[in-house]
Amino acid sequence: MKIGNSYGEASDSQEIAFDLGIFVGDLNFEEDVSSDDISLEGLQQELEECRNDDVVANILSKGTKLREYTKGVENNLRQVELDSIQDYIKESDNLVSLHDQIRDCDSILSQMETLLSGFQAEIGSISSDIKILQEKSMDMGLKLKNRKGFPRVIEAFADVAESKLAKFVEDIIVPPRMVDIIVDGEVNEEYMRTLEILSKKLKFIEVEHMVKTSKALKDVQPELEKLRQKAVSKVFEFIVQKLYALRKPKTNIQILQQSVLLKYKYVVCFLKEHGKEVYIEVRSAYIDTMNKVLSAHFRAYIQALEKLQLYIATSSDLIGVDTRSTSLFSRGREPLKNRSAIYALGERINILKEIDQPALIPHIAEASSTKYPYEVLFRSLHKLLMDTASSEYLFCDDFFGEETIFYEIFAGPFSVIDEHFNSILPNCFDAIGLMIMIRIIHQHQLIMSRRRIPCLDSYLDKVNISLWPRFKMVFDMHLNSLRNANVRALWEDDIHPHYVMRRYAEFTSSLIHLNVEYGDGQLELNLERLRMAVDDMLIKLAKTFPKTKPQTVFLINNYDMTIAILKEAGADGGKIQLHFEELLKSNTAIFVEELLLEHFGDLIKFVKTRASEELSSSSERPITVAEVEPLVKDFAGRWKSAIELMHKDVITSFSNFLCGMEILRAALTQLLLYYTRLSDCIKRIPGGSSALNKDLVSISSIMYEIRKYSRTF
Repeated sequence: MKIGNSYGEASDSQEIAFDLGIFVGDLNFEEDVSSDDISLEGLQQELEECRNDDVVANILSKGTKLREYTKGVENNLRQVELDSIQDYIKESDNLVSLHDQIRDCDSILSQMETLLSGFQAEIGSISSDIKILQEKSMDMGLKLKNRKGFPRVIEAFADVAESKLAKFVEDIIVPPRMVDIIVDGEVNEEYMRTLEILSKKLKFIEVEHMVKTSKALKDVQPELEKLRQKAVSKVFEFIVQKLYALRKPKTNIQILQQSVLLKYKYVVCFLKEHGKEVYIEVRSAYIDTMNKVLSAHFRAYIQALEKLQLYIATSSDLIGVDTRSTSLFSRGREPLKNRSAIYALGERINILKEIDQPALIPHIAEASSTKYPYEVLFRSLHKLLMDTASSEYLFCDDFFGEETIFYEIFAGPFSVIDEHFNSILPNCFDAIGLMIMIRIIHQHQLIMSRRRIPCLDSYLDKVNISLWPRFKMVFDMHLNSLRNANVRALWEDDIHPHYVMRRYAEFTSSLIHLNVEYGDGQLELNLERLRMAVDDMLIKLAKTFPKTKPQTVFLINNYDMTIAILKEAGADGGKIQLHFEELLKSNTAIFVEELLLEHFGDLIKFVKTRASEELSSSSERPITVAEVEPLVKDFAGRWKSAIELMHKDVITSFSNFLCGMEILRAALTQLLLYYTRLSDCIKRIPGGSSALNKDLVSISSIMYEIRKYSRTF
């Protein structure tokens, strides 16, 4: 308690400064402790810690010696210990009594644990018994429920058995009404409904195992078999009569198929299921009938079309072959405005725009005395084939349920068309017509694809494969006719466009036009080969002229005509047109130089030689007035008349007026450039301008003359 008070007083008092050295100096050490065993390491740190301790600070503040204070504390602790022992001795009896009570309680709790364990075992046994009783109760309840529902189950079973028996009787019995209809009735909608009932009964006795083991089958099966035979016989006669109607002349087969035969398609289905042998006969009869009827129709149609054919070309109608007549009344060359159908496409392209139009009706066309190129007849024949084949393919699929029947039927018509085509194709030398037919086949393939009917795929592919080699052969004939052309026989002393070049231009333009939407690379390659051949032939023809100028005029006229015809085919001349434009440009430049040299030769030679030497500053001999004066006076005296002569020369030389005027303007422009260089040269001569000024023609005068001719364009 004293210690506690001293702590409280220390906390309430203000801090008192003290010197630890004073108290430390008062400490006494035991004499038996050697100074060698004492270590003062860490003493300063411990003193600092003690300095901050409140209890130590309180003791030191009172001036009490530490040893005395320690002894006081020990005495207090000893007294407290003695007091505690006395208290324990006084309470020893109570502690013994408490120990005895705890031991008695422990014994009682042990007995209770044994009792409760017994109760737990008994309760577990009772729970098991209750569970067994519950299961027995549920079982008894289920048995009771089943006993109560048994009459209803018996009743339901009886109902099911009755319904099955009724259905069995209904499926196996043969009503008298059905017998009457099958035996004596007419084949109509009621008859077909009765056939459906009969079909179900026949399938029932064939499929159901229960029926096969029943005694009723022995009575019913013979009757059903008789009815089957009678029905098969009757519908066979009926359907054969309908098929024979297809053979009558002028019968519209599609109408008869759609309005009559399709009504009785169940008859065919009945035969397929219950009269296989008879069905095969009906199938064969239909195939034979339609094969003969359609073959006859296509043969008659082809014969009628052949009377309408306009023959276009023969084996001698080739680009590089001279086919001119030797009659006195014949002209030396073909007129420029004549567009032969052999080489020019013309209105023949319209057949591709009318690709899906109805087929030609021969007797109407024959009455009007109209003749058609073969591609028109070709399109008409294949249009009829597509429509007939589409109708027949869909009918066979709907009526017989077999697509293969179509190919057996059309074996005859295909053979008739192939026979006709094989007789026409070897004699066809019309390359334009062949290419049109190739495009027609392509369009027909697209039409059949849009219809989603594949029956003509192989046939159209076969026709296409046969057309391409023939076209290639005829094309090569044209190509070889140019390569092997007799230039002496073809040459004419005429600078105007050659008829062979016109043929080539029209032929190429036609094929380019037909290739616009197809981009056939093989055809483009062949056209390039043809272009190289005609280039060589045209150069050979030009070289037969004795002078350079007519050679150049001849080439320009032919190139210009070719470009004009290629442009008529549209903006699709491509590389071929660009090639001829380059040739025209280069030959025009050559002609301009030839024309100027003819009328202003001295002036041009002077400008190209002496004026160029002066400009290069390499001339040792300077140009003098005496050297230039004759040129200036000569030009001044006749430049207008020379230009007029040039104009007349151009007008008479070039067939295309616009082309001639463009060439004249190019010549006058070049003349102006030469004269300007001459004027510049004169200005550089000392005193040249003043000496020759009166004879010099002003640039403005020449420009006025050029504009005067330009206004005539």
